[in-house]
Amino acid sequence: MKNLKFLCINVLACMLFVVTANAQGLSLKKQVWPDKHLMQTKTLVDILQNPRAAKPNIYNIGFVGNIQGAKKLAAASKEEGLAQLKSELKDKPKTSPIVIYCGCCPFEHCPNVKPAFTMLQKLGYTNAKILNLPTSIKADWTDKGYPMAK
Repeated sequence: MKNLKFLCINVLACMLFVVTANAQGLSLKKQVWPDKHLMQTKTLVDILQNPRAAKPNIYNIGFVGNIQGAKKLAAASKEEGLAQLKSELKDKPKTSPIVIYCGCCPFEHCPNVKPAFTMLQKLGYTNAKILNLPTSIKADWTDKGYPMAK
């Protein structure tokens, strides 16, 4: 009986933690990409809305709509998409600010981000970032009212 009481208290404590974390907007998911490889959506929005800010090269490497300032390429899960991205970057310095995104699905299932980012790293681009869309472009960008291409 004592063990059952202890177990119930621990289960309730875990449930309370999960509910509290979700209510505060904290994700209990494992982060797929390290922070050093990510650009936060709010950071990009601030750059896009600041007329004096230097704009990064933004590439849509997936199946979703274009955010403001992005160039649509073929899906990076296909050789054609990787070739397009490589071609876009051929005359750009290796220190150029680059932001890639897909947003078709959660990061852990996305077929496009990993091949594109891996290629950027192999090519020596040192200022490349992945736009942090861990759930989808809808949830992490458009539902927040962030700017889409017109």
